[in-house]
Amino acid sequence: MSTLENTPAPADAAGIALGYAPDVAAQLDADIAEIMSRYPAGHERSAIIPMLHLIQSVDGYVSPAGIALVAQKLELTRSEVSAVATFYSQFRRHPAGEYHVGVCTNALCAVMGGDEVWRAVSEHTGLGSDETSADGRISLERVECNAACDYAPVVMVNWEFFDNQTPASAVDLIGRLERGEDVTPTRGPETVPTFRENERLLAGFEDGRADEGIGAGESSLRGLRLAREHDWKAPTQEEDK
Repeated sequence: MSTLENTPAPADAAGIALGYAPDVAAQLDADIAEIMSRYPAGHERSAIIPMLHLIQSVDGYVSPAGIALVAQKLELTRSEVSAVATFYSQFRRHPAGEYHVGVCTNALCAVMGGDEVWRAVSEHTGLGSDETSADGRISLERVECNAACDYAPVVMVNWEFFDNQTPASAVDLIGRLERGEDVTPTRGPETVPTFRENERLLAGFEDGRADEGIGAGESSLRGLRLAREHDWKAPTQEEDK
């Protein structure tokens, strides 16, 4: 590991010095200050994850300049910031597409046809996992789990759910994105935001769309409804004794 990687970024390093345009640097400074203000004094390094999402909302990935800026603001080394950015799969290390498509091929999704969905979208786009189209429109990721097993097989676009997919429906979805058409997720906002728009949301800046569309779907709520119909309740601590 290089000496540069283990050296804290200079305290006076600013967004402009790192190559950001003055207006972008000013907005980043303001947004980073707001993110850091959410944490108690002395615990500002806890802001690293939302700050990395903020960087992705500007650069489309966790860029070297973004890593340096986060390191400077949190008084960390670039290595410490890079360690977080490489640990979590939502952080991209090269530019993601405007629409980042994740196809789950783990366990239940695979049993229900996730591998066939993956092959279809990969053949349609000519992309492999963690690759981005030449026009920057689409990127693909083979995902280990989309945390939506009750709707397998599942595809996500910029972290929004498209449930119960088939190879044909997934290819149609990507074709619509490639043509610039709005698409509506199974659950979530009325139309899919761009990658950068959703990254800003993940950084903690509301987009005003929280009440749009469907929240939890019928399959997710079925157990709760059955419990209410039969008056089933979780055992209390006293009952466990």
